[in-house]
Amino acid sequence: MNWIDRLERKYSRFAIKGLIKYIVIAAAFIFVAVNLSDKINYFVYKTLTLHRDGILQGQVWRLITFIFIPPNKNIFVIFALYVLYIFGSSLENMWGSFRFNLYYFIGVLSAIIAAFIAGSASTVYLSLSIFLAFAYLYPNFKLLLFFIIPVKAKYLAWFNVFFVITTLIFANIEDKVAALFSFLNFFIFFGRDFWRKWVTPKISAFLKKRRRRKFKVIVPPKKFEFVHKCRECGITSKEFPNVFFGYCKICGSDYEYCEEHINNHKHTT
Repeated sequence: MNWIDRLERKYSRFAIKGLIKYIVIAAAFIFVAVNLSDKINYFVYKTLTLHRDGILQGQVWRLITFIFIPPNKNIFVIFALYVLYIFGSSLENMWGSFRFNLYYFIGVLSAIIAAFIAGSASTVYLSLSIFLAFAYLYPNFKLLLFFIIPVKAKYLAWFNVFFVITTLIFANIEDKVAALFSFLNFFIFFGRDFWRKWVTPKISAFLKKRRRRKFKVIVPPKKFEFVHKCRECGITSKEFPNVFFGYCKICGSDYEYCEEHINNHKHTT
């Protein structure tokens, strides 16, 4: 029994069932409100988002309210909320309410830590962590991208990983910290399995290849060795390397004899 199982046995009664449903409904309501009124838009993004300075000034509600705030007013937020509901509901159905709650709130904690380091944070990477968990468990699930293009979850996951990597390289410090912490809940839940399935086999294959290269015996090509043979007695220069061999001037260059028979043999002509 791992630590998650132990926590579930103790605190499962505190889990919020259908958590992602409430979050998506609240986020959708706020999305509509901020698009209808500039005053509401100003109020929401000024007082409810996750900012370190505001929290330190006593606005502790920001620690919770930010999870309901859409990252922007773009129309594609509707699609993002739709897929967030699908992925979150699927994870809750598979894990149960407690484990999904735990995964989500570890992500919330990660965002809060990132905000205190970088100054602010949003729900972009929190939502990304849910998608990565879903794609890891259901890599071949087909999703209609923008309700039109069918794409497997694993391909979108790799695209998002690429996005995070480029963020870590090129973005400002705020986004770098947020991106770095976005994988915290994923690696807490899947790190061991990910290492065993993906990293360990690659390391083993690399080390095996390296050992083969290190201990590979390279056999040099054999040099051609000319062997002299006495036509009279049959001994060779390989058997008797100290014996002199020569050709008979009378018999011709095709007839070779050892030093004993070079002058003591029956000529062929």
